[in-house]
Amino acid sequence: MIIPLSKKEKINFRNPHITALDPKMVPLDHVLTNLFLLISTKGLPVKIGSFKKKHDMETLMARMKWLEEKGMVKGVSENPEAVEDWLRANLVSMVYRGNVIKEKVASLQPMHLMSYKIQNRSHNRDYNASDQIYTMLKSAPEVLNGLKKYLERGWDSDTSKMTDIHGLDVDSAGILCLIHDIKDKPQPRTKLENVTPLLKRQTDIFNDDLRRLLVYQDVLPRAVFIEYFRILIGFHLALYEMNLIWKLPKMRSAGTSEIDDEWSMVVDVTDNLDSQVSSYACKDMEVLANSLNRYFKTTFEINAVQEMLELLNMGHTVQDALEELANGCPRVGSLASSKYASFLANFKNDPEMMENIHKMLQYFEPDDYFGRYINLLENASGGSKYQHKYHLQCLDSLTMKNSESMLMASGVRSRKHPRRGALGSKLLETLVQLLVLEEDANGIFASRPLSIEDLAAAIRERYGLIINGIEEPRFADSDVVTHAAFKENMDAFKNKLRQIGFYSDLSDACILQKIQPRYKIQD
Repeated sequence: MIIPLSKKEKINFRNPHITALDPKMVPLDHVLTNLFLLISTKGLPVKIGSFKKKHDMETLMARMKWLEEKGMVKGVSENPEAVEDWLRANLVSMVYRGNVIKEKVASLQPMHLMSYKIQNRSHNRDYNASDQIYTMLKSAPEVLNGLKKYLERGWDSDTSKMTDIHGLDVDSAGILCLIHDIKDKPQPRTKLENVTPLLKRQTDIFNDDLRRLLVYQDVLPRAVFIEYFRILIGFHLALYEMNLIWKLPKMRSAGTSEIDDEWSMVVDVTDNLDSQVSSYACKDMEVLANSLNRYFKTTFEINAVQEMLELLNMGHTVQDALEELANGCPRVGSLASSKYASFLANFKNDPEMMENIHKMLQYFEPDDYFGRYINLLENASGGSKYQHKYHLQCLDSLTMKNSESMLMASGVRSRKHPRRGALGSKLLETLVQLLVLEEDANGIFASRPLSIEDLAAAIRERYGLIINGIEEPRFADSDVVTHAAFKENMDAFKNKLRQIGFYSDLSDACILQKIQPRYKIQD
């Protein structure tokens, strides 16, 4: 039974202190554009001026002609079709691209930090994913500053003018021309200013990956760098959400956010939905999906306790809420009773609904008002059933499902081939570029060859993704079928590395079978 609520009574599930992300289908290009805005303004929202109507191809072409009149570009009037094709293909991010009727401009392509200055916000929503990434980035100021310095090349943020753009790629130079003279006005600070990420280890790994990516900033073409950055954003948002779904109920049981419980997931590298290892990968994803309802309930509990503690003028961090829940909610008992009564008051004129609610709550203790209130939240519109649908969609988009950058795969017929962990070739390429770097005692990175077994072990230790599970404790008593499945997976892993150019068989000796860095970084 779903308990209907009006818009004014709508419950709030999203808690920035747990995760700022609102679980919906999240386009990663939109995340980058909005993240660039936050990096540029140091986390401040802005109001972008100069335009009174929405951007479309006509307004962008009119702007190009205006730039030609100003002497900033040449050849627009002589080659309007070529210029429009260049704008459409290289500079503009669209929703419903290719659909003549529904196609709309979302923003400029996230190739430069200033690309956020031309966007239609209604078509460029990222459901607060950029807020979550920026919150994580703030934990490593040197990484944040390094990214800002790289992404704003060719632009002077102090004077809001272009500098030397001759070293930039043509697309970034085009973006800087298009945003010329567009001003933005900072808005009041948001509540996210003092938010810190709940999962510290995941945040540290994310920032270390970006630190490693920045090592390549003068080696990689800008388009390749941005593509790697985009993949890492989706990859780490997905890992963060998966870890959160797994760990938050365990934090609730322990009464603290400092837990050692380790999340892991078997990934199928074979690109074959009927592979031997697929059953293990499907099982891990099924376990994660089955943890969703516990995660939803824990989130509702933390949200409710935080709200009640705030009303009592007490500490109301997530840690405070976890401790209160572990102790049986002694400080918020009276408020829970009033919250429960207030919720029921919405249906005092609906006898049928009241009867259904009482049947639903008949097995709760008479004085367990907090448990009753949380159960009502779970079963209300916007509750667990609603969240389940959108969380799965969110994970599908963050994991770039069934693409070359995928962390998740499934078949068209999901019942026969359900969701399972996977490792796309573009994602693998990105991770290899980072893991072949080794840091010395002075914090200097240099590339070095890496064996295939060491790479698989590094991916397992760093990200919790299992390619070869033979040495995993949970497979300690495995039979020959399990061994054969993971051997097939490792063979596919080796073959995928060969396909993307990191590995070639020079010898049968394992000691000589090394992954060679594509871009050599010297000490």
